[in-house]
Amino acid sequence: MKLPRLFGKKRGHRRTGSEAWGSFAEGLFYLALVAAGLLFGGTVLTGAAGVGWPRLDANDSGVGRNWWLAILVLLIPGALLAFGGSGLVRILSGWGKSQERRAAGSGSVSLRDAMGHAADEAPGHPGVPTCDDLVNSPGTILRYRLPIESPESWTLLGLGLFAALWNAVVVVLAVGAGADLLRGRTDWLLLALLAGFVAIGIGGVVLFIRMLVLTTAVGPTQVEISDHPLVPGGSYDMLIGQGGTGSLRSLELYLELEEFATFRQGTDTRTDRAVVWRESVKTWTDVPIAAGGRFETHVTLSIPPSAMHSFASEHNAVKWRVVVIGRPDRWPPFVRVFPLVIFPTDATAVADAALDQETLAAGGTA
Repeated sequence: MKLPRLFGKKRGHRRTGSEAWGSFAEGLFYLALVAAGLLFGGTVLTGAAGVGWPRLDANDSGVGRNWWLAILVLLIPGALLAFGGSGLVRILSGWGKSQERRAAGSGSVSLRDAMGHAADEAPGHPGVPTCDDLVNSPGTILRYRLPIESPESWTLLGLGLFAALWNAVVVVLAVGAGADLLRGRTDWLLLALLAGFVAIGIGGVVLFIRMLVLTTAVGPTQVEISDHPLVPGGSYDMLIGQGGTGSLRSLELYLELEEFATFRQGTDTRTDRAVVWRESVKTWTDVPIAAGGRFETHVTLSIPPSAMHSFASEHNAVKWRVVVIGRPDRWPPFVRVFPLVIFPTDATAVADAALDQETLAAGGTA
């Protein structure tokens, strides 16, 4: 007889192990996080880590000076308790319930999402997303300036927040260790913990500075367009502006069509995305960028007459975008993404309406 497996790997709707054992092992993981949070928090509250809660005595008319240190240190056990506790609540609330029962319990959330999604549709074009957020920024030369959706900005923000929060905890631990050394005591456990925290904190700062240097050295990318939304078969004037210093080996401009599909695999909700169509608009080589200036050029963006219009629903989406890929001489390549919205032409809208009527008639006849 095979021994029970605590962990099970999902493969579509099939599992390699027992769902009950898998949920039990996941619950043990969250329980371990809760126990670690309680242990760490209790250590701080009792003052065993060198930082305790303020205490009043007969010679002290105010609150002790280390109260803010204890609050900062309690951020770590607080996060452990919040993450572990929420995981335990989720495991216990779904224990012994079927997938249909759990899905029925979250039906109100899906209904709210569906109701909120209808407000993002363009008037007169069901299923076509609105472009209000893409036309609220006027351009310097052309009519509109397209917003950027580059992941580099979010990566820089995430690294900055991580480095700041982590090193704040490092400062708190360092103050506690320094206070112990001044009193003539040596807490080896605290010093070992501090050494690991300092190493991770230095690594976070180095990664943040490296990403900041890369972002500022390459310079911003600006894309302006003469009109928005776009229609199939139309041609539009586009301004490309690239800042920075030095020179670029190449600067490429692409028009891409990306599809999204959201589906359930086992008990997880997954979203797959793929670029299904790409067309090169323009490529520049050996692009010089003067110090304090930028490279500017105009191109003509032509939308294919048979292009599919933008589409967004609860489970599927079709999105158009302009992608700028640059390859500097001394820095890694960068990718900047600018979203577009393409509306259907009148002929396309009439054909879609006729198809919907035929579908409804066929359904009513059946």
